[in-house]
Amino acid sequence: MTEAIGRRERKKAQTRKALADAALELFLDRGYDQVGVREVADAADVSVTTLFKYFPSKEALVFDLDEDIEAALVAAVRERPTGRSLLAALREHIVTRASAVSDSARNQAFTRMIEGTPALREYARRMWLRHETALARTIAEEVGASESDPSCAAMARFALEAVDLARRRTDPPGAVGAVFDLLENGWAATYPDP
Repeated sequence: MTEAIGRRERKKAQTRKALADAALELFLDRGYDQVGVREVADAADVSVTTLFKYFPSKEALVFDLDEDIEAALVAAVRERPTGRSLLAALREHIVTRASAVSDSARNQAFTRMIEGTPALREYARRMWLRHETALARTIAEEVGASESDPSCAAMARFALEAVDLARRRTDPPGAVGAVFDLLENGWAATYPDP
């Protein structure tokens, strides 16, 4: 019985990946707004009904790694090595992510597609807000603060905004580093008053 469940789960994962891959190819080739969900389903050789069982909306096809991204953010904080600060762990995770986003023409095309499509920009914004909530909750747990602590929420927001800020710079890892220097040291230490 366990083997059948494993096989079924693998098949589901393959179908989900086939849908996301087909969607991305079509969207990057022809533009997000020029491709319908029926075309994506046909390209993945599934029905439209099946597509919507895996992805609740057309936008979700673009962000198929949404849950993985959130899990990795939370893990960066929770699973950091003993002695490593929360901020250092977040910095390392986000620098790695910013580097990956800027490292290939395909990733750059993906970013341009999101930035150039209002529906995708809005979906990405809502997705980041969900991640911010999860990250703020994790930060609060790690430091023993209340789940509603505004400092933990601010830290989560600033850390996630570093990704967006870095995306628009020629040196994304350097931009993330500058944001985290400010978070770790404060404005006055970074730019003391003359």
